[in-house]
Amino acid sequence: MANIFKHSLNIDERQTMVDITAVVEEDLKKSGIKEGIAVVYCPHTTAGITINENADPDVVRDTIYGFEKAYPTIDKNYRHFEGNSHAHMKSSTMGASQTLIITEGKLILGTWQDIYFCEFDGPRHRTFYVKIAQC
Repeated sequence: MANIFKHSLNIDERQTMVDITAVVEEDLKKSGIKEGIAVVYCPHTTAGITINENADPDVVRDTIYGFEKAYPTIDKNYRHFEGNSHAHMKSSTMGASQTLIITEGKLILGTWQDIYFCEFDGPRHRTFYVKIAQC
């Protein structure tokens, strides 16, 4: 038994991380699955999915800052014609998906963990998927 859910986001910022944990938890509730896995997937080449700290908003700010230092938005040596090479590198580093364990009808997340949709080339209209499978 498996369920797939499609979600849309309107991102207003150039680079940001949006907490989508409540959305994934609601999908799990709708699925009725008590034991299994949830895969959260982003089908975009300039965005990604991660799990990170939810208690201090500076973690999100610092993550974006660190990625910007590693892959600056503007670099005269980039050749990609769209001008978003930095976003492709950030997305590749972050990854397109995360897999979570479900037990007793709940996602296993650490005390300070949440699931984030990471935008690196906004503003954009984005989509992500949640696949919940019974194991």
